[in-house]
Amino acid sequence: MKRLLFLLLILSQSALANCWNKAAHYYHVDPYLLYAIANVESGMNPYAVGKNHDGTIDVGLMQINSTHFTALEQHGISERRLMTEPCTSIMVGASILSGMIKVYGYNWETVGAYNAGLKKENYPKRMVYAHKVWEKYQQLKSVAHERNDW
Repeated sequence: MKRLLFLLLILSQSALANCWNKAAHYYHVDPYLLYAIANVESGMNPYAVGKNHDGTIDVGLMQINSTHFTALEQHGISERRLMTEPCTSIMVGASILSGMIKVYGYNWETVGAYNAGLKKENYPKRMVYAHKVWEKYQQLKSVAHERNDW
């Protein structure tokens, strides 16, 4: 039984690794950046739910905001899927980030906007969030470099 659980854990991690790479390739975003965002957003908890001051919620691994739910439902992606299918959450998060990058450029302020939005008054929040992601990103890249896994 322990061997079976171990094998399932290894296989699920491998499948999830493929999700990061697939989303990164499709949306032209660094997979380590996506992973760093998920780590900061949800602590890698696919069932995470965050409640915001404005009454919206964030769900899943990539903490997709409820303002996106209506548009996502038109594509067959429900709130439930975002929480029960980590790969779906990764793809949606990558899509949202990619859309922002296309408009605002590939920079740390845009990464900060993934969490804090683009209102002018949210600039400090964007930069605090971006710094957290940057730190996690640097950690991940360092480990990957040490393992020659890049």
